Amino acid sequence: MLDTESLPALSRARRGEVLDEWLAGLLADAVAGTPPPRSRRGAEPPRTGTDGVALVAVGSLGRGELPPYGDLDLVLVHDGRPEIAAIADAVWYPIWDAGLRLDHSVRTVPEAVGVASTDVKAGLGLLDARFVAGDAGLAAALRTATRGSWRQSASRLLPQLRDLRRGRARQVGELAFLLEPDLKEAYGGLREGQVLRGVAAAQLADEPPAEAEAAYTLLLDVRDELRRRSGRPTDVFVRQEQRPVAITLGLADEDTLLREVSLAGRRLAFVADETWRRVEAALVRRPRGRYRRVRREPLAEGVVRQGGEVVLARDATPATDPGLVLRGAAAAARADLLLSPYTLKVLAVHSPPVPEPWPSEVRWSFLRLLASGRSAVPVLEQLDQEGLLARLLPEWDRVRSLPQRHPWHRYTVDRHLVEAATAAAELTRDVDRPDLLLVGALLHDIGKGWPGDHSEVGEAIGAAIATRMGFSAPDVATVAAMVRHHLLLPDTATRRDIDDPATVDRVAATIGHDPALLQLLHALAQADGAATSTSAWSPWKAHLVAALVARVQGRLGAVPTHEPGPVLHPAAPQVSTAPMDLPGAPGGVTVGIEDVADGQQITIGAPDRPGLFSALAGVLALNQLDVRAAKINVAGGSAVAVFAVRPRFGRAPVPTILADAVRAALEGTLPLAARLRQREADYRQDDSRAAPPRISWHDGEASGEETGIVEVRAGDRAGLLYRLTAALAAEGLDVTSARIETLGADAADHFYVSDPSGTPIDAEQRARVEAALVAATRGAVPDPTPGNTPR
Repeated sequence: MLDTESLPALSRARRGEVLDEWLAGLLADAVAGTPPPRSRRGAEPPRTGTDGVALVAVGSLGRGELPPYGDLDLVLVHDGRPEIAAIADAVWYPIWDAGLRLDHSVRTVPEAVGVASTDVKAGLGLLDARFVAGDAGLAAALRTATRGSWRQSASRLLPQLRDLRRGRARQVGELAFLLEPDLKEAYGGLREGQVLRGVAAAQLADEPPAEAEAAYTLLLDVRDELRRRSGRPTDVFVRQEQRPVAITLGLADEDTLLREVSLAGRRLAFVADETWRRVEAALVRRPRGRYRRVRREPLAEGVVRQGGEVVLARDATPATDPGLVLRGAAAAARADLLLSPYTLKVLAVHSPPVPEPWPSEVRWSFLRLLASGRSAVPVLEQLDQEGLLARLLPEWDRVRSLPQRHPWHRYTVDRHLVEAATAAAELTRDVDRPDLLLVGALLHDIGKGWPGDHSEVGEAIGAAIATRMGFSAPDVATVAAMVRHHLLLPDTATRRDIDDPATVDRVAATIGHDPALLQLLHALAQADGAATSTSAWSPWKAHLVAALVARVQGRLGAVPTHEPGPVLHPAAPQVSTAPMDLPGAPGGVTVGIEDVADGQQITIGAPDRPGLFSALAGVLALNQLDVRAAKINVAGGSAVAVFAVRPRFGRAPVPTILADAVRAALEGTLPLAARLRQREADYRQDDSRAAPPRISWHDGEASGEETGIVEVRAGDRAGLLYRLTAALAAEGLDVTSARIETLGADAADHFYVSDPSGTPIDAEQRARVEAALVAATRGAVPDPTPGNTPR
């Protein structure tokens, strides 16, 4: 007789052994106690013993993972024995009488194959079929036949299985970010491990790696102890059970255990995501052909797009290129792709440490990655899973999968920080320093990994990280202040009377009467609230914070302005205005190139004419030079333009080639618009950001002067500067001076424009210009018009 009360206390292996022995006895007794039917004349004599009948375990019992109070999943396989129904009853009833839960079926091998080929859940369960007792040959035939059927039906069943898992993920959530996770059904839970083995059985992916198996085993241990303590068949890891389970498993406390569970869930989810991408790629029908060319499209220096993912270029040198990791990650996020698993492994093994402070190119790539919004989240998870993110930010390990017990928080600390940076990417056009907003959002809760008030502790940590990233001392102070005061606005707006002058004075004094910091803290509060939950950032709270900000701005006597100053922001690439000895070129064009940090500085002198700045920008775009910053000044009929550029694919510009191209563009023999369209056809443009562009006017808008300043905030993309200046020229405006900045993934360009006729730029013309600029940000390239120079 089975002692069911002692089963939960046994180890998984011993529990399986005891049940197998008992079930084998049940089958033997059932066969012995069931008389065979009388044979008819001419029929084969009835069979005795277990010949032609086998008891097979599937599900958790088949895998040897039956938890305490788990269901027994059994299949009674036969080859047509007429007394099979009686045998089945004689096996099932003692199980029920013992008080055990039973999921049972009676099948022939063809019947089991038919079910496995049509029902994805049944097919997945039959992959775990394990012989318990009876006819071993029949059980082996069942396993072979069902696995063969699973492979043959994979193209139809696996998409169903994928959709089932995604549906459950939407209903139950992700295991890694739940405070009371469902250890089995949440995405990244035990079911993921079973699905990964099923995909491997279909021979469309490798067996799960060792780290995924280790994560799976941890979740099994936690579930077993949870059920053993609760005394019931539950998979939901409720709060009251977490501490005793942690102590039993030898861990310090419930937070430590929940963090381990989160890490395991993240690993299984990461492997599952990558596996499903492989499956989907394998199931796509491709044209037959012995020699099918694989398209490799350059994205950035050292990385290319191939087969829907980002891989290393053939000439990439990861061992000597410390910027390659973030450059590739930024390129992947900007193209809404992922790095290939092999590329990740190569980078993890061969990439050298990043110099400290970070070179400007590394910081630039990191900002572009953060500014990519939602598409940056899976790329950052790739870097995290391979340990690359912790190499860049060693402090990250302290908050990795760190649970947050506050009911408002949806995510662990590290994922909350990533989500806040993602939300901040949608607000970069509302602030003058989008780079500081992105970094501040990523670091605002970094202090939660240390004892003490996380805002106070995080201030010093944020300053250290910003210093390592290579920001200037004033920018480091701003980032530190953002971390220290990231709760200032929402806490004050909801807990104090915002109409009280003392409240407004207190906020102004706290931020040092700095309008720029106030602007950044307002955007950070929005991003932090959006990344927390809808309860944390309601319309009512948003209104209160905005009202408080307006009052503080009024107290400071001025609001932040977007008007361009005399120099570029400290975080932007700097362009020197020192005179250069430019080599002459025919046609009055001079080009000088100087190597600077993170690229080159190109100084171009040319006769002033309508559309000049657009022509220069077009030539640089055609030569695959990304413009990071630019200035142009016109005096006495001559113009000098200075561009801070970086070659997109690592090829340094050649002065004579640029000079010839500029001269040809000005003479009208180089069709810039057509050439750039062809370039776009060869190299797909970066996806435009979700946020719409923002166009605003300064100075001339109010005064009616003929010179105005138009500001364009838009997602950066190759050739954007050319498109914008071409749009201005097409609308009949001259660019007399400009300040170009690209911070992260956004361009913040200011153009001083005037009408050559000397007439003021009225509201109607501004509206036309704005429409043309918006179209340019979306990829429109105006064609040259008669009477104007090519743009």
